[in-house]
Amino acid sequence: MKPEVEHVLTMLDWMRRRRIWPNGLRYLWTDAFGLVLLVSLSKELDDEHYLDQAEWLVAEVERVLGRSRGIRIGEAPDRDGQYFHYLAMWLFALWRLGQHRPEYHARALELVREIHPRFIVPGIGVHWKMLEDLSGPYPGYGFGGLDAFQGLVTYRLLAADALESEISQMQALVEAAYPRLHVTQDLGLGMLLWLSHFDPQERWSMSVRARSLATLDAMWVDPPGYFCREPALRQVKFAFTNYGVSVGLQAVGAFADRVTRLNRFFATYRSHDHYDTDAITHVMGCSSWFPGLLL
Repeated sequence: MKPEVEHVLTMLDWMRRRRIWPNGLRYLWTDAFGLVLLVSLSKELDDEHYLDQAEWLVAEVERVLGRSRGIRIGEAPDRDGQYFHYLAMWLFALWRLGQHRPEYHARALELVREIHPRFIVPGIGVHWKMLEDLSGPYPGYGFGGLDAFQGLVTYRLLAADALESEISQMQALVEAAYPRLHVTQDLGLGMLLWLSHFDPQERWSMSVRARSLATLDAMWVDPPGYFCREPALRQVKFAFTNYGVSVGLQAVGAFADRVTRLNRFFATYRSHDHYDTDAITHVMGCSSWFPGLLL
């Protein structure tokens, strides 16, 4: 067994024993990465037991977070509403599971049709956060900077023909946005790199990849070996966001030594706050060590 897979299995066992994940509070972003992880382990280990766990996870997410349209952000009281970028990650995860059990691909397409017309304003943007029943935008929030990129990539993977109209709307937003897109947050840069690797020769992919790598290069803090939160916040660091950067770097094959360094650093780093036991830290960590079918 590969050492990185053995590490992930150890972490999964640790999380389960402490009721962190998958048997803790539901949170859609974490569950999306975790769902891909389970499908990846099934493929890597040739063990359908992980697909059974993946199906259980989908059922739990839909039971706890599912709404008549869309899926709530999280189970905790302060995680109300719906984020498009969380839903897009969940769609990607359903697509990966659907490659093995096709009914989940159909569920992903159904979810797109529930959420797309409520989040998107054609030619303008994608609402970053919506009310929980998708009746309107969540007060105080505008349009997402990366949401159209996530929608474009995810919709293409799901069904380029069946979602032709939705893809066209997302494509128009991406083409308008990418020349002036300026992202300085670590996780956003990691996600842009990850999105860019699915269609690496497109103009927008090449453009955002080059800018993201240049920005991240300026955010590398060595020693001890981590990416800071923003270029001007060199002492601010989060494990889970660094793990997201790691996935993006692995997707485009860049800074491999820094991926190794940050994994080593955050394996023993403690922030002494809730992030030390939050599922998002450790599930994202597993994805950094073993990205599997995220790539």
